[in-house]
Amino acid sequence: MSIIYRNYNKVLNVEKILKIKNHCRKYKRKFFLANDHKLAWRLGLDGCYIPAFNKNFSHLLSLKRRNFLIIGSAHNLSEINRKTEQKCQLIFLSPIFKVKKKNNYLGLNVFRNLSIKSKKNTIALGGIEFSNKRKINISKAAGYASISMIKKKAQI
Repeated sequence: MSIIYRNYNKVLNVEKILKIKNHCRKYKRKFFLANDHKLAWRLGLDGCYIPAFNKNFSHLLSLKRRNFLIIGSAHNLSEINRKTEQKCQLIFLSPIFKVKKKNNYLGLNVFRNLSIKSKKNTIALGGIEFSNKRKINISKAAGYASISMIKKKAQI
């Protein structure tokens, strides 16, 4: 299990990020910061997350540490190619299943085809629940991510 800290609307609280980092290290979890590779590098985090809307390549100029992972998200083949050019080691493909926020979703067959074409480790994201978690096994995904499953587990 890894944690991605995304906060696009507010100013980043470095103290809060460091607390989360220490908590993740204590429980041997990876911790990524979204859309700010310089701060993630400076704070010694495990890596950075590049969302689908981020199309720049500035992070490639300075990142030379071995254990610094770059992960990204994509929704179609052109975005997958962009993330490959951005040197992302892991790509989140979403949404794989139907979600409330969007009318369209990839489905298992399209997800599987995109995973094979990308030649990168892909993570299934979007609409994943306990009831459809088994379907991930046939999707050729390296793993899955779900916010709703965590929220439901926390309510139990």
